[in-house]
Amino acid sequence: MPPEDKIRKVLAPKTWNEIKTNDSWAIFKIMSEFVDGYEKMSRIGPCVSIFGSARTPSDNPYYQLAVEIAEKLTTKGYGVITGGGPGIMEAGNRGAHNTNGISVGLNIDLPFEQSSNPFIDDDKDLHFEYFFVRKVMFVKYSQGFIVMPGGFGTLDELFEALTLIQTEKIGSFPIVLVGKKYWGGLLDWLKQVMLVEKNISEKDLDLFHLVDTSDEVLEVIDAFYKKYQLKPNF
Repeated sequence: MPPEDKIRKVLAPKTWNEIKTNDSWAIFKIMSEFVDGYEKMSRIGPCVSIFGSARTPSDNPYYQLAVEIAEKLTTKGYGVITGGGPGIMEAGNRGAHNTNGISVGLNIDLPFEQSSNPFIDDDKDLHFEYFFVRKVMFVKYSQGFIVMPGGFGTLDELFEALTLIQTEKIGSFPIVLVGKKYWGGLLDWLKQVMLVEKNISEKDLDLFHLVDTSDEVLEVIDAFYKKYQLKPNF
């Protein structure tokens, strides 16, 4: 038997047992994040989440548009939830802060040490270790998703919500993509490839809206909640 196989045979049982033990204890950390998140978020009231790239600078038109959207949402009585970091997230919190609205940040511990932006309310700056716990908070306590231009993380949040609504794991809520130039290619692909291949249905394309302006965002949100009650999504 080669030396590396002997080492692997000796270490494997111990390593596997250690992994199982660590997994068991991790459950308590996960539970604590859920409990803390539920307790804090349930007291905040109706909110709309704004997603987008952490890399968007403050002089970018989409940053300014996110500020404007957040300002208008808070004047309508909604709080604003973001991922708590820089870029579009900062813009969303800044807009809420500008109008003395509720400004929530759901921050995540990352290797490059993302820190909270300065526009989050002091008592509404939550920190998570686990992405999946954080995503539950977004989905459960958001009355709508405003999806600005972003990267993989933004797509992850978008398609998580679409999947949950499509499969009826949660009730429907407004999902608004902002920026026809940015998102238009994705929508074309959904229609011309995914729909043609019958991997989605025609009605699945009605699960979201594509707009360009802050007024259009508010129209979508207002139209939905003229018909449905404001409440947690599950």
